[in-house]
Amino acid sequence: MLVILTDEQILSPKQVCQNCLLADSSGQPRWRKGQLGCGQSIHKLTENQPEQYECLMGFRIANIK
Repeated sequence: MLVILTDEQILSPKQVCQNCLLADSSGQPRWRKGQLGCGQSIHKLTENQPEQYECLMGFRIANIK
């Protein structure tokens, strides 16, 4: 499950990506084959962290399993 991380909140991508020009036709991040197509991977500090990405709009997205 993808979530948007901010300094103080965890948000659903539906709340943020719905108005993004880079989102797919359903208003979700461009997630394909385990990669975020509208952002880049962020290096993990520890093995226990979920995969994280920074979208082109500047938000941090985490893939919570």
